[in-house]
Amino acid sequence: MSPIECVGAALGLVMAWLLIIENIWAWPVGLIDSAIYVYIFFSTKLYSDTILQGVYCVIFGYGWWHWWRGRGPNRTVTITRLSPRGVGLWLVFGAAASLGWGEFMHRHTDAALPRWDAFVLVFSLIAQWWQARKRFENWVAWMVVDAMAIGVYWAKDLKMTSYLYSVYFAMAVAGHIAWKKSMGSDGPGRVSTPR
Repeated sequence: MSPIECVGAALGLVMAWLLIIENIWAWPVGLIDSAIYVYIFFSTKLYSDTILQGVYCVIFGYGWWHWWRGRGPNRTVTITRLSPRGVGLWLVFGAAASLGWGEFMHRHTDAALPRWDAFVLVFSLIAQWWQARKRFENWVAWMVVDAMAIGVYWAKDLKMTSYLYSVYFAMAVAGHIAWKKSMGSDGPGRVSTPR
């Protein structure tokens, strides 16, 4: 466990907590955290995760902008739900993209655990996009991704990162509960379903 991995883990926890409480400052903290993990994952040959962290930087920038721009009178973006059809289409896309990317990484790189790493990459991007758009379903997606990531990082001897994803899993459960309560109130997180 390196000092830089400890810093990345700490920033990741701060970011997740800020997202649970719907605080816009989660996004710049996430940008810094992702930059640190680009280095960590590249140095351990988890190339899909390296790419993931780079794309996260873009999504974090978008999320920061979206949450800032979309604030209503109560100074927050409304939590929304995906339609069942929308969830199904995202899942089909995610499965196909995971299979394709995993096979590509297996055949053309020396990537460690290419297929599992591809699953973490693709479904993390989906979950992060849903989070940036403030879709309620993001927390369930994070639970699935975090469970998979725990095993991948443990297998690559990234123990601190594996422990971090165990905490992320618990935080995803807490986020799911918090956002559900927010949606049920008359407060800022009141849900609306897009068509």
